[in-house]
Amino acid sequence: MTNYKAANRLINEKSPYLLQHAHNPVDWYSWCEEAFLKAKVEDKPVFLSIGYSTCHWCHVMERESFEDFEVADYLNKHFVSIKVDREERPDIDTIYMNVCQALTGSGGWPLTIIMTPEQKPFFAGTYFPKNDRMGMQGLMTILKAVSKEWVNNRRLLLESGEKISEFIARDRIPSMNDISEEIFDVAFNNFEQYFDSIYGGFGHSPKFPTPHNLMFLLRYWKRTDNPKALQMVEKTLDAMYRGGIYDHIGFGFSRYSTDNKWLVPHFEKMLYDNALLAITYLETYQATKKEKYGSIARDILTYILRDMTSPEGGFYCAEDADSEGVEGKFYLWDLEEIYTNLGQEEGRAYASFYNITSKGNFEGKNIPNLINNNLPYENLNTMTESRKKLFECREKRIHPLKDDKILASWNGLMIAAMAIAGRVLHENKFTNAAIKATNFIIDNLIREDGRLLSRYRDGEASFPAYLEDYAFFILGLIELYETTYEADFLKRAVSFSNELLSLFWDEENGGLFLYGNDGEKLITRPKEVYDGAIPSGNSVSALNFMRLSRLTGQYEFEEKANQILRTFSDSIMAQPISYAYSLMALLFSLSKGQEIIISTDIMKNANDFIEVINGKFRPYTVSMVYSENDKTLSEVAPFIESYKNTAGKTAVFICEKHSCKAPVTEYEIFKEMMA
Repeated sequence: MTNYKAANRLINEKSPYLLQHAHNPVDWYSWCEEAFLKAKVEDKPVFLSIGYSTCHWCHVMERESFEDFEVADYLNKHFVSIKVDREERPDIDTIYMNVCQALTGSGGWPLTIIMTPEQKPFFAGTYFPKNDRMGMQGLMTILKAVSKEWVNNRRLLLESGEKISEFIARDRIPSMNDISEEIFDVAFNNFEQYFDSIYGGFGHSPKFPTPHNLMFLLRYWKRTDNPKALQMVEKTLDAMYRGGIYDHIGFGFSRYSTDNKWLVPHFEKMLYDNALLAITYLETYQATKKEKYGSIARDILTYILRDMTSPEGGFYCAEDADSEGVEGKFYLWDLEEIYTNLGQEEGRAYASFYNITSKGNFEGKNIPNLINNNLPYENLNTMTESRKKLFECREKRIHPLKDDKILASWNGLMIAAMAIAGRVLHENKFTNAAIKATNFIIDNLIREDGRLLSRYRDGEASFPAYLEDYAFFILGLIELYETTYEADFLKRAVSFSNELLSLFWDEENGGLFLYGNDGEKLITRPKEVYDGAIPSGNSVSALNFMRLSRLTGQYEFEEKANQILRTFSDSIMAQPISYAYSLMALLFSLSKGQEIIISTDIMKNANDFIEVINGKFRPYTVSMVYSENDKTLSEVAPFIESYKNTAGKTAVFICEKHSCKAPVTEYEIFKEMMA
């Protein structure tokens, strides 16, 4: 990107995305009162552009338009221009993305909005080239048309803005219906209908991982024993791993595949995808006992610890698709490079194994993949040394940009993944990484008054945390408790949950708002339950509350979870496959679950019992370890004090359907009961 001598006011921001635009000739503002006041005083419409640092088409639009002096001159004369990082301001992004989807039927980034100085939108779209092209209106055409209408026909624009604002702010009357258990079969049948039996995944290109869909199918399989549900999960996980969406040299998954084979990815890597995919591979490893799934999860998290973890322990957001201005350049290979780095014999073997040819499979270059390689996963071991050599070679290339923001939300997901990996794979480095990241958030992303904040970068924490920040971080804390059984993690999960309810709960209609009652007042205060690329804050909170209720005996949490599901029941029942994580919460509520309490004086005496619990996929089980000296756990879950060990021997209490069996002290008997 071209650097101009003069920097605009974005130079003072922390967001890598905003800083990318700090040398544009456009007179950018960040979202602030000053910008809207300027628009009112100068009587101009507002041009709002929303994106994120690793967005390929955001880079394209910047190069074509925002670095262009003609576009910049027109924007500066006739508009007030605002740049927003969607990852810093999901509240703004959600509101105006809803506008775009309502007006155009689709959405995406870069998001382009034109609105009144009162923040009321009357035009929406995504990427636009500078000039008209192949039937597509160019940005200059749009800006000139809007500017003309603003002068000559403003009343229609204002009326349009008013109507759009009223539409997105309209009160949605909650349904408050209970959801029938039949919805699980309906959702499964829908997934089966859209399932790609050849290449895995659902639907056609582009294909997104959406790991929570697979998580639901695993739980459906656990509940019903329907083998097709597990087959769909395994087929998809195998196909994604074998495709080019997986980085076979350095590990980790890209954001999505542009084709139905999972061959050609959009090369950016997002923290949230890799967290959710790691969890899904770990759960499938527990369900099937197939080592390959545990190994893939281990490699994903190895990539995160190597490339996406700050020295202080927080996890970075993303890596760009582009390097040196070319999408995917960092990840592509030609055949001669393979021979040069590996030699002829080793190079031929590697190229044959990973489908690397002189012709190439992507713009004359090669994306290493295993799509047509039918050899067992274990055969990958023969390529380990070759992979390491190519990785060292690739490290010398110019790396894609790294967005080194640390978000409480996405860190929560990765904390959960690391914690689960620690207990399932028996590797303390993952547990320790989860603990370190948790401590980083507690030390750096909590305001003096105790309020959780959303974003940390370059020594600065900012933005009152959104619903997803709370929900995902609470999820991480719950998983960390069930890995370490350190009661402080559970105590914090309860404390943050109470704070979440006080800040986000809709007392009138139920459900959780996207931003808190202490946040900036925007033109509407949305509530989201749709599970898109990542699960919604409402659906994750519902399952969190279910688990916390069982762990602490505070049944008010379960009632809140049920209220969330009833509030959005009409939407969930209308299209259940779009609400897979909400269905996971409902499954947890309705399935035969277990609460397991291990009472012991010495933690190591509980380890064998814990191993039995963790040795299988048990999505409807919660577990606790208690000793009489654990005052913190007694404070969070007072009922626990009645569970005493027997004559100094470790005792295990298994409770199902609100009743508990007699305590078990013998390991073999417990193992048999849990089989």
